[in-house]
Amino acid sequence: MAAFPRFRFLAIALIFHFAYIFSIFDIYFVSPIETGMRLFNVERPPNRNAPADRLVLFVGDGLRADKALQSHPEPYPKSDADLTPRPLAPYLRSKILEQGTFGVSHTRVPTESRPGHVALIAGLYEDVSAVTTGWKLNPVNFDSLFNRSRHTWSWGSPDILPMFEQGAVPGRVDAYTYGHEFEDFSSDATQLDLWVFDHVKDFFAEARRDKKLAEALRQDKIVFFLHLLGLDTTGHSYRPYSKEYLNNIKVVDQGVKEVAELFRDFYRDDRTAFVFTADHGMSDWGSHGDGHPDNTRTPLIVWGSGVAKPQLYPGQIAPGHDEYSADWNLDHVRRHDVAQADVAALMSYLVGVEFPANSVGELPLSYLAADIKEKAEASLVNVQGILEQYRVKEEKKKATELKYRPYEPFGDNGLSPDRRVADIRRLIDAGRYEEGIEESAALMKVGLGGLRYLQTYDWLFLRALITIGYLGWIAYALTTVVDLHVLHGRVKPSRTLGGGLFFTSVLVALYASFVISKSPLTYYAYAFFPVFFWEEVYARRESVAAGRKELLGHINSGGSVASFVLNSALYVGVIESLALGYIHREILTILFVLGSFWPFTHGLSFLKKHGALSATWFLSCLAMSTFTLLPAMKVENVDLITIGGVFMVIIGLLYLIFEDFVLADFSWNAKPASRNHLSRSLVGIQVGLTVLSIIITRSSALSLQAKQGLPRGNQIMGWVTLVASLLMPLAYRLQPNNHYMHRILVIFLTCAPTFVILTISYEGLFYLAFSALLVSWVRLEHAVQKFSSSSKTPQTAVSKKATTETHLPAPFRPLTLHDARVALFFFILLQSAFFSTGNVASVSSFSLDSVYRLIPIFDPFSQGAMLILKLMIPFALISANLGILNKRLGVAPSALFMVVMGISDILTLYFFWVVKDEGSWLEIGSTISHFVIASLLCVFVSALEPVSAMFIAGVEVGEADEIKEEGKVAEKVVEKVNEVVEGLVGGD
Repeated sequence: MAAFPRFRFLAIALIFHFAYIFSIFDIYFVSPIETGMRLFNVERPPNRNAPADRLVLFVGDGLRADKALQSHPEPYPKSDADLTPRPLAPYLRSKILEQGTFGVSHTRVPTESRPGHVALIAGLYEDVSAVTTGWKLNPVNFDSLFNRSRHTWSWGSPDILPMFEQGAVPGRVDAYTYGHEFEDFSSDATQLDLWVFDHVKDFFAEARRDKKLAEALRQDKIVFFLHLLGLDTTGHSYRPYSKEYLNNIKVVDQGVKEVAELFRDFYRDDRTAFVFTADHGMSDWGSHGDGHPDNTRTPLIVWGSGVAKPQLYPGQIAPGHDEYSADWNLDHVRRHDVAQADVAALMSYLVGVEFPANSVGELPLSYLAADIKEKAEASLVNVQGILEQYRVKEEKKKATELKYRPYEPFGDNGLSPDRRVADIRRLIDAGRYEEGIEESAALMKVGLGGLRYLQTYDWLFLRALITIGYLGWIAYALTTVVDLHVLHGRVKPSRTLGGGLFFTSVLVALYASFVISKSPLTYYAYAFFPVFFWEEVYARRESVAAGRKELLGHINSGGSVASFVLNSALYVGVIESLALGYIHREILTILFVLGSFWPFTHGLSFLKKHGALSATWFLSCLAMSTFTLLPAMKVENVDLITIGGVFMVIIGLLYLIFEDFVLADFSWNAKPASRNHLSRSLVGIQVGLTVLSIIITRSSALSLQAKQGLPRGNQIMGWVTLVASLLMPLAYRLQPNNHYMHRILVIFLTCAPTFVILTISYEGLFYLAFSALLVSWVRLEHAVQKFSSSSKTPQTAVSKKATTETHLPAPFRPLTLHDARVALFFFILLQSAFFSTGNVASVSSFSLDSVYRLIPIFDPFSQGAMLILKLMIPFALISANLGILNKRLGVAPSALFMVVMGISDILTLYFFWVVKDEGSWLEIGSTISHFVIASLLCVFVSALEPVSAMFIAGVEVGEADEIKEEGKVAEKVVEKVNEVVEGLVGGD
């Protein structure tokens, strides 16, 4: 009867949360890309050339600044002298000391390849959602240095180069890439870089024979781009501190040296500028993506034509240095840090092309070997590009606003951009170059502030609208739960003409403003849901009142009211504490330690009756509390993987030995049931598959660690074992054993081989502890319910106010206030599944080591899918156990899921308000991921319900028949009550 309302509720939950996830991108991360801007360039007399005729850009993908410039022992020592630390990039270091300028380039999140290259080459920071196209052939559809060049030649990865080739003016960019099969994580990744260097050499050798190519190479305003992926691949496989990574730095340094000498020999004019940098760094754990400083700090070394010489401070610490560069032995050379987008402006200036149209980079004057007048002119051109973007954005905003609020520094009380530019021009013409540079820098900051103002113009309105929407969802969800699972739908919605007119008017007014403002389509969804939710809550106001009486009717004294308020505050406090758990995983440790004492709250008589079960819960909670104290970043440990797998096998064997005891609800007194031999055989096969997964995983991991690659047989058997184990539950349909404990074991063993294959450290032990905790939770909740029922006096079955509308949908009992605690436990277990073995909120906490055992070739979507599969396994256990718990408690299958879906958005709303788009990159990345995870949690819970139904289909709990009989009796009672009431009414 309640199937359709439940389906409607789930559908609304999915659509609402998917729509509202995009709200942070409409509010905080609006794409900066605009069209229709004029382009600006430093104007020079016809007889005066640009600082350089050509530019060579080296991007060491995944190269950290510290590893590039620190001293290390020889990665592969051949003598004792090789153990003495020395720079591993001597050529690049010589450019820092003798010929060029260096610093640290600070990237933004997400620290992935596409956003990093866009910032370097186009000078703009894409909206964060662009990371979803990071590895796809998705052309860069905005202006860039390559578009501005006369021609660009590029060599490197097929995941990066085609984006810029197909996004540029046709024929302007040539891209030479190796095949995807080269990106093999199990082989020597230096071959990727050597391929690039070798093909550049072959290219110039061809130019010596091809006159047409030689003529093209001797034009001005040309760019060469060398994308060096080897460092990133090596770092993922072996970590940035490994000898393999350090050796890759040596390979890159030697390759850069050879290419630079090649250019010198080919051109013989010293008119080439060289830029060496990276798109992002890498964490100590071989990952990147978030805002950790190791991911955002990359080297920037520039030398050649038009580049300033190093500023030396003999005998003292030069400006720009801090603790980060203290061990580089470069203290006497001034360090010039820049933002990553500044590199695009620098390269555009050096090669003499227009600044990219959407560039927000500030030209770093300290890198320029130019006189003060040239620097002043370049600064003014730089700021003109920023102001042009402001002009275009402002015109578009004015055209769509009923009453535009101008940016104060450029408003009526401030000077207009054109007036300020004219003032700077007069300073330069008057020879007051220093003042002109200072004024340009100040105007640059004002202009960037103006762009920021226009980006955040709608913030207040949208944040308020989204907040009302989330509050509306929480109210709607809880009201629906009360209506369906407390009142069982006996109170019908009550709508009024006035209420309908009010909510309709609000929606029409919002939509009218969106039409006038030409707002995005997503705005209409953001406005629809708050109106819809609050109208539904208003229409069910009578259900809310009736539900309050049902749930809170027993709270009728001052003491009980105070207790309820205190418990409610504690309840919300626990939920909010989970928000801190996203940052400090130790919060979950505290919650598990406190939760371990839960059975003690029911008194000594309960403990005496359920001592073993309470002890199991206590020990399981303590075991779970340890995992969030362990480091989220893990290194591969084959022994721990093996130990975890062996314990999984032992669990399966113990079940086969003590099956009668387990199926008798852990009682020796019950009469053993007839054994299902096919079912026992299948359990044995699952145990065998787990053993096989241990053997294969151990062999594959040791082979990869020894750099012997992934044996083909291991890869095939790994896939066979994984797929076979996941298909095993289908075999049980031949002769099913529907006991709930057997079903839980089958699901446990189904996922065990997958968890063994995809684990790198202690995750297998977590899988064991988590499974034990879930089983003890299911049994303990049922024991608590039976104990509580037996300790209470029977209550009146029929209310004096029964009406003909009263009905009880058998066999489910209505929810009570105590079920809120069950939902809270479920919510905490969900969080622990996310965070007990890592930090899901940080992309860097994921390691690809386990995936290499199945997919050694770089394939981000397939490899990501395997990581997600591993992440989902604990939730398969949760969904199955909660489904069984619902049956044992006698509540509707969807009831507790729906409660959690309502309360989970308390977290979402908190994270929505703490999202940052300014500050450290670590803070920005963390707040985004926290919000997305919290918002998706509700969607995820809604998806768990059908999964739960699938897992427990046909399962029998200990009291299934008893519950069904109670449901039939309840139906008869209500039927008789209705007959009596009808008789009384008729008699009147």
